[in-house]
Amino acid sequence: MVGISYLLDTNVLSEPLRKSPSNQVLEQIRTHQHAIATAAPAWHELRFGCRVLAQGRRRRDIETYLADLLALPLPILPYDVQASEWHAEERARLAKSGRPPAFIDGQIAAIAAIHGLTLITANVRDFARFDGLRVLDWAK
Repeated sequence: MVGISYLLDTNVLSEPLRKSPSNQVLEQIRTHQHAIATAAPAWHELRFGCRVLAQGRRRRDIETYLADLLALPLPILPYDVQASEWHAEERARLAKSGRPPAFIDGQIAAIAAIHGLTLITANVRDFARFDGLRVLDWAK
């Protein structure tokens, strides 16, 4: 992907919504704002989490935040055939070891891997077992 270096996981994208967000993560997002994207499955997690909330101030705040993300614009990369093939290979390899990954984590990892992007997440441990995937935690 031209100009894109980082794929943000759901927990990184939702960092600004926390009661006490990490200044370090927020600064990294600002610094790299023109080099970030997210994955369609991560976007799904954000939208789903918002939609299951009861109507109220919190839900409105999240809806506004998500609309603001799209206005950046924030590229949202699809889970396509190439990603699904990479995911299937890694999922099978990890399942044979007796430790299959969460399906959505595999989708997000696949999207980062096929585009040659570094996955930014607070859950490095969840993604460390995927072969050929660069993973960073901007909070550390």
